[in-house]
Amino acid sequence: MTLWVLTVVGLCALIAVDFFIGGRKPHEVSLKEAGIWTAVWVALAGLFGVGLLVFGGGEPSGEFFAGFITEKSLSVDNLFVFILIMAKFSVPTIYQQRVLMVGVLIALVLRAVFIGAGAAIISTFAWVFYIFGAFLIYTAWKLIQEARADEEDEDFEENRFMKMVERRFPSTDKYHGTKLFVMENGKRLMTPMLIVMLAIGTTDVLFALDSIPAIFGLTQDPYIVFTANAFALMGLRQLYFLIGGLLRKLVHLSYGLSVILGFIGVKLVLHALHESGVHVPEISIPVSLGVICAVLVVTTITSLYASRKQAEAEAAAGIPTEDRAGLPGTEEPGSREKDSVDV
Repeated sequence: MTLWVLTVVGLCALIAVDFFIGGRKPHEVSLKEAGIWTAVWVALAGLFGVGLLVFGGGEPSGEFFAGFITEKSLSVDNLFVFILIMAKFSVPTIYQQRVLMVGVLIALVLRAVFIGAGAAIISTFAWVFYIFGAFLIYTAWKLIQEARADEEDEDFEENRFMKMVERRFPSTDKYHGTKLFVMENGKRLMTPMLIVMLAIGTTDVLFALDSIPAIFGLTQDPYIVFTANAFALMGLRQLYFLIGGLLRKLVHLSYGLSVILGFIGVKLVLHALHESGVHVPEISIPVSLGVICAVLVVTTITSLYASRKQAEAEAAAGIPTEDRAGLPGTEEPGSREKDSVDV
């Protein structure tokens, strides 16, 4: 309990420092600022992993790094949806970092609930590993199908929670700085700022459905699962501004994530069989870490190569290259155009 309390207090202190230094005043986040803070969060995760190595040994340290890298790679896929959310709600550029900070905090709290429930289920029912493993293999197959379909969904689909909130709580059409509520004609109204924060946080629950079982496939220690998720999520805001414009170049990311999820799914099934008394080989953490890193490196290299070849082909054909470096939601501060499209 002491370790948990110290860890949560330490994370809260880091979040407070991040907020008061970089997130308190609304502003456009530069690539330099995003790069520095991304490096800081990665370095902090590295120091935490080294601390586990010193005080806990090689096994928990290896589990943390494998979990952190897996969660970080899966969280990159989240950024595609975050970009769509920002575009749908026409979030002004200067407010995007505030939206992401609060949205990620909501996501972290919801994931903590998921982790606690998952740990309780696993400790009581060992057969749940079969379900987790089968679900991850199914998710991997779905990712491959979506990647082969090569179809981009440029619309954000609001979840039921968001639709209920917008239905029961009236909101304004305009942004009022970073205010979440305003008084208009004697009525207390939500602003689009609160709605988009809730959208970011609650949408992450869908991603937790595959990321939480994936990390439980690498370690069953709730403490390592939570800290790996925390460090992966808390650097997501800066990563959004750092590589948001480069995400489209990672054309093979879905294939890489599907391989990782499928690999962990097989690992979970083997572990479940082993726990049931069947003599099957289990995949060690060093092997898992090596496979995950190798898949991400190969995926990145092949993605950049394919993107460069596509750009060269378009240039040779005389097709003008679209400027995709900027992030959506760069409208002038003040208004949000309500669209009637219910995807």
